[in-house]
Amino acid sequence: MQYTSTYESPLGEILLAADDVGLTGLWFDQEKYYALNLASEHEPRETPAILEAKRWLDVYFTGQEPDFLPPLHMLGTPFQKDVWQILLTIPYGQTTTYGEIARRLAQQRGLARMSAQAVGGAVGHNEISVIIPCHRVVGTNGSLTGYAGGIAKKMYLLKLEGGYEVRFFVPKHSTAP
Repeated sequence: MQYTSTYESPLGEILLAADDVGLTGLWFDQEKYYALNLASEHEPRETPAILEAKRWLDVYFTGQEPDFLPPLHMLGTPFQKDVWQILLTIPYGQTTTYGEIARRLAQQRGLARMSAQAVGGAVGHNEISVIIPCHRVVGTNGSLTGYAGGIAKKMYLLKLEGGYEVRFFVPKHSTAP
């Protein structure tokens, strides 16, 4: 069973979802893949995982780095989960590229190379945004693309963390809304 609750952030309403294992979703209202893997049968409830996620968000949105993670339950393919685990290692206030994640994943798997586009697809389908920091991934050339929550939210989050760089730009054709 999944449980849901909402959180009012400076960027608008966030829907949180959890099961008995941990947080399964964190979506901004109107984002590209809003509640994509939310079970059709779910009920509103403040579970321990949701309460911890709200506490994490309270700290985060004051501009501080939370020193804890709520319990997470990533629902996805093994490839997606591997990419999301790498996202969790990107330090607060810093960014990396899709290509760098692809290189790290290829190295972990003993492969010569990995597709940055495949990594981008997994990053874009991260169900637990903000906490699993997909907003910290940018194009090699500094393009701010691929954030399902929207480019404006990605810029806000990077600025909040002090990780926004002058070289970043919004591409004319973006995969994000």
